[in-house]
Order: sequence, then structure tokens, then C-alpha cells
Amino acid sequence: LNAAPRRAPRQHIRFLPTPAPAPALAPGGGGALELVPSRVPVLADHPLVGGPRFRRLKIGVGHQLDMKASGVLVLGIGDGNKLLTDLYNCHLTKVYTVSGLFGKATDDFSDTGKLIEKTTFDHITREKLERIVAVIQGTNHKALLMYSNIDMKTQEAYELAVKGLIRPMEKSPPIITAIRCLQFALPEFQLEIHCLHETQQYLRKIVHEIGLELKSSAVCTQVRRTRDGVFTVDDALPRTQWDLRSVQDAIRNCRLKVRTELEKTL
Repeated sequence: LNAAPRRAPRQHIRFLPTPAPAPALAPGGGGALELVPSRVPVLADHPLVGGPRFRRLKIGVGHQLDMKASGVLVLGIGDGNKLLTDLYNCHLTKVYTVSGLFGKATDDFSDTGKLIEKTTFDHITREKLERIVAVIQGTNHKALLMYSNIDMKTQEAYELAVKGLIRPMEKSPPIITAIRCLQFALPEFQLEIHCLHETQQYLRKIVHEIGLELKSSAVCTQVRRTRDGVFTVDDALPRTQWDLRSVQDAIRNCRLKVRTELEKTL
């Protein structure tokens, strides 16, 4: 920001002494001074006087990612920090792709943790995995309705369901709203998980529990957030685009989506 072009200094009127024009026929010339109004720049606007325009910039982080996770991370700059709070109060769904590996278990449910045991996995099929995934989704769907505090027999519930707004509007335990298997090639598999109020460690634990339900074990090899509310991977800036122009364009492009979501939900 400080390297960006500055606006032109302000101008103010000063009466500066200027040699008066000599009379046409006066012997020896003039020598007298007169005050002439002139526009001069305000020295307070000069960089050497005022210093850098920005010495501090408030930046807030939305739903955080831990050190072993990657993907969409929403930041708020300046007044955008208030919008972060508003988006948090919307309790929007986040989407992850979670990769797992059958055959071993670790102390922190990740493939980099301390190895606890190794198990066989040849008996696992995609059908069995999808059956367990369906059970998880059904259980969490009941929890979603319970924590939403909505009477499902009312017109309000129907209208919210049509708009896709049935979700807890208060803090609740982690809830998985949808889960499906994207890839399956023993011993590896990949899931797409839509969830609320989760942590990345909770998602790793889900992979671990899936392994136990299939009478085996599993560790999580990757957690990647692909959507955070209205923000997707397409909105994210890779490291090569962390510059002022790209950040300004990203803010401008996302402003309408954020305003629309806040008006719809809050």
C-alpha cells in the first residue's frame, strides 16, 4: 500500500513577496516588492514530513485452518473484520475434500503421527464404505434438525428447506450435512464432506472412525477446504498473487456475494 502512487499534495493560497514590475520610464528600475497570491503545495502532505501513509492495518482471520490443512482461508481487512463476524453468525456450510489411507492407525489420526497399529484392509469394498458414509450422514441429519430448533411440520420449515437455510443458528457440536465418496482405490480413498462448526482434527477423527467401522483402521492423509460459505477455491489467491492489485480485485469481486448472503440469512 505504501508503494502505491500517492494522491497529489493539497494546494493552499500563500501571499508571496514578488519584485514589483518597474515603471516604464522610471530611471534606475524598480526594486520594490509586492505580495502576490500563489498556489503552493501543503508540506504536511509530503512523504518526508508525514511518513508512510499506512503504519498499521487490521487483518482478521475467519474459520481457521491448522498447520496440516490447506485450502480456502478467508481474511478480513480493515472494515472487513466486521463482515467476518457477520459471516460467522450466518453459520454457513464449509466443504472439504478429505483423503484417507486404510491399514494403519496413529495417535493423532494423521499419516504423520506416531504409528499405533497396522491392520488388513483387503476385505473393504466401495459398497461397504458408502454404506458407512450413509449411516454417518443419516445420524448427522437428525442432529441438524434437532439443533436447528425448527418444527418440521410448519410452513416456516418448508420455506427454509427450499432456500437451503436449515442449519443451527447457535453454536452446536460439529455437524456433517452431507458426505460422499469421491475416489476409492485400496488402500486409498477420498471423501467430500459438507459440515458446520467442525475442526480439521474432527474430520481426521471421522476417517479414523470409518476405519474402525469397517473392521480395519485408517489415517487421514489430507484435509483441504474447497468452500467456506460463499467463498470457493476460484475466489482464492495463490501465493504468486499476493500483491495489492490482486487483493483489491478479489475484494471487489466478492463484495456482492457477501452482501447478498448477509441479506438472505441475517
